[in-house]
Formats: sequence, C-alpha cells, structure tokens
Amino acid sequence: MLYSASMSIDGFIAGPGGDMSWLTPYLGPNPTMDDVAARTRALLVGRRTFGGDDPYRDLPGEGEAFGGGWSGPQFVLTHHPPADPVPGVTFVTDLHTAVTRAREAAGDGYVNVLGGDVARQCLDADLLDEVLVCVVPVLLGDGVRLFDHPGGRTVRLEPVGVSEAPPATNLWLRVVR
Repeated sequence: MLYSASMSIDGFIAGPGGDMSWLTPYLGPNPTMDDVAARTRALLVGRRTFGGDDPYRDLPGEGEAFGGGWSGPQFVLTHHPPADPVPGVTFVTDLHTAVTRAREAAGDGYVNVLGGDVARQCLDADLLDEVLVCVVPVLLGDGVRLFDHPGGRTVRLEPVGVSEAPPATNLWLRVVR
C-alpha cells in the first residue's frame, strides 16, 4: 500500500479547515504521479478527504481522483456511511475490512491511500508499505500535517527514489520493518 500526497515545505497536506486551494497553482505535469496513477488499481480514502475541498475546483477533473487522471474502485473509511450510495465508491467502517477489500480490488496494482488520518492508521497497523510525497515550494503555516502522530513511535523510512517535476520534488520512501 502506498500513501501519496502533496505537501508544503513546512509539512502540511491541506491548509486550515482542510483547504486545498493552496495546491491549485502547483498542479501540472508530474510523470512520477502519472506513473503511480497508472499503476493504482484501488483507492483507500479517508472520509474528510473524500468529502473535502478539491484543488481542481472550477477546473477540468473537478471531483475526480487525481483530477480525472484515474478511475476505479474507491473504498472510503468512515464511521458514518451516507444513506445514499455513491457510484464506484464503497463505504467501509473498519480499517482492516477496508484494506482487505481494497487489496482484493487492486490485485497486483497499488492501493493508493489518500488522507493523512487513514495513512496514519495504516502505518499504526503496520499496513503501509511506501510513502510518496510531492514537496511543493510553499509554506502554509498551519493545517493538516502529512502525518500527525503526537507521542507516536519513530518510523524508519528508506529512500526509493527522488525525482523532480518543477516546481515539485517527489520523495519516494519505503517503510522499514
């Protein structure tokens, strides 16, 4: 399982209140992310990410994963599934069930985790394999951290690769077990 996110230099993946508009000026071609999208076969998404702000607002691809650059099964982890179904989306209330179903749907492709809290839960449960961070040259000062783990354990990561897609720098890391 891979957690991918864009992050400000000061460690935030969303601004205050989950604001994603900070990312809009930095959206653009990124071959590393395009490759990840092509190899992703299922998404495991947090409820706040699923229902949150969209950096593609008022742009083509608004409301779609990776701005429309991906389609497939999505599994949303939530304590409160909606009453009405959402096409292509399965709402799951238990982390291990969500991971199992997403892995089954992904087959030999990636399950891409979207959302800092879900990624933290996967890391805590020893279910996360890799982290891909697109570091963007901006300071947000506050918001949602890449990993918010007060008092948490140290997690070792080893570099897999570094690439650039100006203005972003992509850091690909593997969780050391």
